[in-house]
Amino acid sequence: MVGFICALGLLTACSSDSKEPVAESEQPTEDILALNWEQITEQAKGQQVNIYMYGGSDTTNRYLDEWIKPRLQEEYEVDLRRVPVSDIEETINQLLVEKKAGKETGSIDLLWLNGENFRTAKSNDLLWGPITEKLPNFNEYVDGEAADIQFDFGIETDGLEAPWGKAQFVFVYDQDKVAEPPQTMEELKQWVEENPGKFTYPSPPDFTGSAFIRHVLYETTGGHEQYMKPFSEEVVGNWQPMWDYLNEIKPFLWREGKTYPENSAKLDQLYSNGEVWMTMGYDPAKASNEMMKGTFQDSTRTFVLKNGTLANTHFLAIPYNSGKQAGAMVAINFLLSPEAQITKFDPQYWGEGMVLDMDKLSDEQRQQIEAIDRGVATLSNEVLSDHQVPEIPAEYVEALEKQWHEHVAKP
Repeated sequence: MVGFICALGLLTACSSDSKEPVAESEQPTEDILALNWEQITEQAKGQQVNIYMYGGSDTTNRYLDEWIKPRLQEEYEVDLRRVPVSDIEETINQLLVEKKAGKETGSIDLLWLNGENFRTAKSNDLLWGPITEKLPNFNEYVDGEAADIQFDFGIETDGLEAPWGKAQFVFVYDQDKVAEPPQTMEELKQWVEENPGKFTYPSPPDFTGSAFIRHVLYETTGGHEQYMKPFSEEVVGNWQPMWDYLNEIKPFLWREGKTYPENSAKLDQLYSNGEVWMTMGYDPAKASNEMMKGTFQDSTRTFVLKNGTLANTHFLAIPYNSGKQAGAMVAINFLLSPEAQITKFDPQYWGEGMVLDMDKLSDEQRQQIEAIDRGVATLSNEVLSDHQVPEIPAEYVEALEKQWHEHVAKP
């Protein structure tokens, strides 16, 4: 979240029925994109839309199941069915197999993705669209010219995916044990060495672990600007300072760096148990959410680095062989509505950043946003926005994750 994500890939909670859905036989014969919005909403009535998404976040699952699903059903007669996956890459691979086999109608109607998975999907023609130009809420409330909407990890979105939320990486710590959180990677290194066994990070390609090493990359190789260009083997050849850093802290990590948490959920559990004193992730409100649930101690707080932390946007897309394009478009449009986005911003439901352009909202809507209590462990929007750095193109991320296993995991 983020993702990211995000991230941005990742299954602790399930929908009411987590069996593999069976695709309905009907395939729309009309060109949905040629219809007006009223016709699209009419065609969507009665459709069951299967959304494949990371299933490991209780707050995200609850937001979809308890808030979005009943309203979408009542207002549009669209049944949104959440299909949880541990990593959306598995779903992309399923689509690749279906594409190769010539399967015209699949069971996947909606995808939550970004970054490398979007690059794979776009380059293999796995997505249906363009869709954003037909979505009323996108056109009314989203700044379609913004760089983080037009590009996803350096890849042009071309309207094939619609933004759903914004995430920024934050570090989570226990202020009773960490009096002064580090502000730079060099300070973090010093802290790790002074507190052996109390820090670690997930093993890439976990989205959170991969993001952590990208922060190390930025600070040890001269900043992010050099990576805002097409992939270069020459640039990759200058990564030794990053590998040196990661190997130097390795003996001081949890379990002496002989093993790493497999994902961010495992790292959160280590933090909750007090085995480590820091965790991390792409959700600035997660710490406050976990405190409200009682899984994180009340002394939990968050921080960002002086030189900034990664921020990105994650998206929703429709697969090329969905038989429910109309229903999927109606679902996306509802998820982009001010009502749904503002509710998602509230940590009682999720606490994630919105994709709405504040200048396009009414005074009443802006006041509603300002009145939301984001929690004591959530940094202000001003602090977060002042400490953002962009993501690098997906090719660099792929190279980083592969080489981490060669340079850090193996030695």
